[in-house]
Amino acid sequence: MYSSSLRLDHLRRHAVARSLFAPTTLPKALQRLGFVQADPLRAPACAQDLTLRHRVAGYRVGDLQVRYPQLDVEEDFFVNYGFVKSDVHHLMHPRTARSAWPASRMQQVTEVLAFVRERGVVRPAEVDAHFDHGTVSNWFGGRSRASTQLLDGMHYRGLLRVVRREGGQRLYALREHQPTALSPDAAVDALVDVIAAKYAPLPAASLGQLVGLLLGGGVPQWRGQRHAILQRARARLCSAVLDGVTWLWPDGENPASGRYVVDEQVRLLAPFDPVVWDRRRFELLWGWPYRFEAYTPAAKRVRGHYALPLLWRDQVIAWANLSVKGDVLTPDVGFVASAPREKAFGVALEEELQRMTVFLGLRA
Repeated sequence: MYSSSLRLDHLRRHAVARSLFAPTTLPKALQRLGFVQADPLRAPACAQDLTLRHRVAGYRVGDLQVRYPQLDVEEDFFVNYGFVKSDVHHLMHPRTARSAWPASRMQQVTEVLAFVRERGVVRPAEVDAHFDHGTVSNWFGGRSRASTQLLDGMHYRGLLRVVRREGGQRLYALREHQPTALSPDAAVDALVDVIAAKYAPLPAASLGQLVGLLLGGGVPQWRGQRHAILQRARARLCSAVLDGVTWLWPDGENPASGRYVVDEQVRLLAPFDPVVWDRRRFELLWGWPYRFEAYTPAAKRVRGHYALPLLWRDQVIAWANLSVKGDVLTPDVGFVASAPREKAFGVALEEELQRMTVFLGLRA
């Protein structure tokens, strides 16, 4: 437990500086992050690309998808769906789904596994054409190909892996089982440490939320151990209480030290960027509620369809909705209070928009 000398500005700098590390290579950035949340919406780019552009030198939209087959990374569910390091991926498998498949579905699984083994890499359309599994209801209330849903389930259970995407569609191959030497307790503790390293400093309630997501989707086979997992995590992590909130971060770090230095850049952050993902922490650190409104009816939106939080120094002071019109990036910026009058802010904002333009491959 740290002393009462810890202040909110210490936690803000700690949160920003440790996450927005100096841009490096894509493999090193993925190693440091452990997990990058994915989202299919493009406004103006997918969340995974918007997250990586701050952390990878020279990153351009789509680089992750293009380089995915050569990277030590897997598409999989962690606390959300996204891209996880292979060593993290292996700790979650074999994964036991919440519901067991009936014998008829298991027969389909056996047949599809044999088909994939023979073909090497398959597209959902190839599986559907070969087996004609028909259609099923999807969670949107419509109809989907049963083969596509089956492949999704086999991927989730660790029977298949995504080898690449073509036109946004997953291509599958057999997943080789790579057992870990860790005990179940050590494996899940290592997964929780990935969470803490990515989202720290975080309120204790947020750690509980993230562990709940991990146990709900990433490792449901261990969901009955939530209390013990959280107890062990709290014992490993450093902590301090500030204004009645218990904050947690990895051992060996001190938010109050002078090592966490924030630069003068303006940064437009993805809604799922680790700096802003935790809405509870966001409001505690920056004093206003940020909400992702892409799925909110237009008439009820407060800040826009895909508002990107705008970080300047260690403060999130605004948000921006970006659109591309005629190959030109057009920003719509709103401020929590008022725009800073410092000339340095205007210069920094223009530089960030220029970086975004290059990242998107648009005209300067």
